[in-house]
Amino acid sequence: MEGTAYYRIPAREVMQLSKIPIFCMDDQPSVFYKMALEMAETIEEHNRKGQQTIYILPYGPTGQYPFFIDLVNRRRISLKKSWFISMDDWLGEDGRLVKKDSIHSLRRKFEEALYSKIEPELLMPEEQRLFPDPEKLEEIPEKIRELGGVDICFAGIGINGHLGFNEPLEAGVREFADLGPRVVKISDLTIAVKAASSFCGALEDIPAYGVTIGMKEMLGAKKVRVYCFRDWHSGAVRRAACGPVSAGFPASLLQLHGDVSIVCSPNALAPCY
Repeated sequence: MEGTAYYRIPAREVMQLSKIPIFCMDDQPSVFYKMALEMAETIEEHNRKGQQTIYILPYGPTGQYPFFIDLVNRRRISLKKSWFISMDDWLGEDGRLVKKDSIHSLRRKFEEALYSKIEPELLMPEEQRLFPDPEKLEEIPEKIRELGGVDICFAGIGINGHLGFNEPLEAGVREFADLGPRVVKISDLTIAVKAASSFCGALEDIPAYGVTIGMKEMLGAKKVRVYCFRDWHSGAVRRAACGPVSAGFPASLLQLHGDVSIVCSPNALAPCY
């Protein structure tokens, strides 16, 4: 398909043309429930086999967490053998993680949205909840190696294709795919989207830097599952799944993974214009 024609074609044609399997759900809640169900049922299956479960998780999207919490508490799913690795977090002007009481702290937000709502007798120990830290960048790769790899990387897609805080770069595909945890300068576009969606346009109050796990950790997971539900996700999904593979649009590198899928609500797969 020439140029960017994939932005205009019907959803069914995108799903046929896509180099990544795409599943379109009935609505946005169905997208979140599907993610929560895969999270919960994979842990249940591993628990039955006496196996650990290792996930990479985004803070956003967050709509899956109420469903996941309900499934865990209602089905009495033990998380004691589970390790949850957060993708990223924001940094302050001192180059360190923002303090946990900051409105930007994803450590605090994960605690409020997820960990504090799991029944204590089901929750994993705190040391099994990992976050990237600019002062301990090798901690997560070392732990992943020790655990034998990540079972599933769950993700969303940024408007410029970023996964975690892996912002677009002028780099070769293989070079970009091999990048590990690091401190990153947040792009102006990502800052603008965050300011517009969550902070009423307060651009100067969005941190300029973040810390992220790398494309290496995400692409190294046994499975990658991407969930998209916003109107503008349609363009991001179409470019990631149908466009060329390029470090200039990080989500396009998912085309290189052997077990990846994108789950969308109808609005997130509608023609862009």
